[in-house]
Amino acid sequence: MAESKIKKKKLEKKILKVKKKKIKVVSGKKKVLRKKRIIGLKRALDNPILEPGANAWESEAVLNPAAVMSGGRVHLFYRALGPDGVSRIGYASSQDGTNFDTRLSYPVYVAQSFEEAQKHWPFTSPARLAYDPYLYTSGGGWGGCEDPRAVIIEGSVYMTFNMFNGWNSMRVAVTSIQEEDLINKKWLWQNFSYLSRPGDRQKNWVLFPEKINGKFALFHNLDKGDPKRVHIAYLNKLDMSETPSQADAPDVQLLPDHEVAWHYRTRSAAAPPIKTKDGWLLLYHAMDKSEPWRYKVGALLLDLKDPRKVLYRSPHPILEPDQWYENDYKPGIVYASGAVVLNGMLFVYYGGGDKHIAVASILLQDLLEDLKKNKVVKLKKQIAKI
Repeated sequence: MAESKIKKKKLEKKILKVKKKKIKVVSGKKKVLRKKRIIGLKRALDNPILEPGANAWESEAVLNPAAVMSGGRVHLFYRALGPDGVSRIGYASSQDGTNFDTRLSYPVYVAQSFEEAQKHWPFTSPARLAYDPYLYTSGGGWGGCEDPRAVIIEGSVYMTFNMFNGWNSMRVAVTSIQEEDLINKKWLWQNFSYLSRPGDRQKNWVLFPEKINGKFALFHNLDKGDPKRVHIAYLNKLDMSETPSQADAPDVQLLPDHEVAWHYRTRSAAAPPIKTKDGWLLLYHAMDKSEPWRYKVGALLLDLKDPRKVLYRSPHPILEPDQWYENDYKPGIVYASGAVVLNGMLFVYYGGGDKHIAVASILLQDLLEDLKKNKVVKLKKQIAKI
């Protein structure tokens, strides 16, 4: 325990050093350059709200939760890791959005067991059936269901997740459960279906929380060169028959950098979109050119009728990895994969440092008003390298 407190203090000192205000010398005097106050998410005082538990399957890390509202409670489905390196899904719930008074001692969803993974172990790189925080830097896991997102559509809870089986097999999958079974904690999940094709490296596709023109809306790419548009596939059914191939949904790792708003490197959608009177609110992950090693969270408003159109974009991040629990295991990570609206407040649930789960919030109306002050930032011209 004492060792943990010392580690925490060292992390806090390191972060404080980075955050110190810049000083400029003017006429022999020191002048403090103060940052303009910008709107952003406010972290809960009790963060982190969930930490690695005593149960073996979640003893190494808990991170990157999905979130839905149902039956007057917030339900979290979080990624959990134990010493065997398999990612499983745990469950917790809260009435007020911050205090999680229910947390189950067992995983509620397992897409791949240790025994099943052993059958095709050569696909891992290398074949090491154990938690390895250095070799498998995405949370330390080498297999299973990672980074869930969840929505409720017409009485069913749909959970998308990244199915990882080594670096040569990274695909998006989906499963579902009846909302009534969620409330009663009956974990009768449907067999998962792959959404992305074999051999295509895909992660972080998210569903809209309602059908659009009678079809499922699947968000797959944030930025393919035009900052005024995002990329969505409309599907009659949730399988591979109508989803985009790698050619139409490029791997974000292979796309060129684009300087838009505050970031130069756009990563992925964070939580599924949230419907508001002003448009679809979409949180996303991106990197700032001055700090390319840190994940930050931005916000967009998309058109309600045609959500491929970007209406407004925040000119600054609304959440940055500045706290010790966002830099504990993997420095500089806030991974905001879940969000709900409760009593007018937007609660954003995120993985901190690939080890902890935290929450931050803001009045939804305040965020919308701030976004509407800022229209789409145009793409800067790229200077060709000679």
